[in-house]
Amino acid sequence: KSMDGLNDSSVSEFVLLGLSSSQKTKVFLLLTFSFLYLGIILGNLFIVFLVIADSYLQSPMYFLLANLSLIDVGLSSTAIPKMISDLANEYNIISFQGCMTQICFIHIMGGVEMVLLIAMAFDRYTAICKPLHYLNIMSPKRCVAFVITGWITGVIHAMSQFAFVINLPFCGPNKIDSFYCDFPRIIKLTCTDEAKFEFIVAANSGFMSMGTFFLLILSYIFILVTVWKHSSGDLSKAFVTLSAHITVVVLFFTPCMFLYVWPFPTSSVDKYLFIVDFAITPALNPVIYTLRNKDMKIAIKRLRKWRYYVQFC
Repeated sequence: KSMDGLNDSSVSEFVLLGLSSSQKTKVFLLLTFSFLYLGIILGNLFIVFLVIADSYLQSPMYFLLANLSLIDVGLSSTAIPKMISDLANEYNIISFQGCMTQICFIHIMGGVEMVLLIAMAFDRYTAICKPLHYLNIMSPKRCVAFVITGWITGVIHAMSQFAFVINLPFCGPNKIDSFYCDFPRIIKLTCTDEAKFEFIVAANSGFMSMGTFFLLILSYIFILVTVWKHSSGDLSKAFVTLSAHITVVVLFFTPCMFLYVWPFPTSSVDKYLFIVDFAITPALNPVIYTLRNKDMKIAIKRLRKWRYYVQFC
């Protein structure tokens, strides 16, 4: 039978097995992820608000950071709200269309985030290695181009895999051992030869994750070598500048490479690893970028002073 012309499949829904079957663990996870998600929304939107409201923060670095914060909200929103509602319910079912939509948005957001992390590394490279040309190189036009490139990359990346998966026949088991839908797990449930489709996912998502990760690591090495040459061996300032960025990059890419570079067979560990991408990294980003950033701390103080001034005027 046909499902809105999407797929000639007998499977109209999937059962998500989630993170745990224990009721006590479910309650603990429900509370933990509810607080985490609230923190992700408030923390990241606060960064966006601060960058828009404070004229001192209207620089290329903070423009990219505000975009990264929005993408973090988007990425966690593709999986965490559904996961929270599933933890509160007995049966965790997602429709075929819902599953495909979730996969699509996860990969679009993931693609945008990768390009933004590259743009932020390029921004740090320019600031540290070419400070005199910084504003020329990181012009507003170039910053907007980075963001548009991110979205185009994300959409192409998601659709190129989606085109293969949407036409696969699903005729039988419909249980997914995870809290969200993704290509490697969905391919396991098809009734065709899955090897070539596994290769497509590994080649696409795996290559993109590995390529971006190594590009970023190379850029950090290049920055540190440049600083080391110019400052007669003193790397402390560069490390301080880059440490926040490196932390985010390692946290974001470790699960991606674990799942997509060597994706088959998928193990039950993968689903726990991806909590890092959906919940931990988006929650940590505001903490890393505000508590370890002098400009952000000053902007928060200015905001407090302004509120105080408004109250007493």
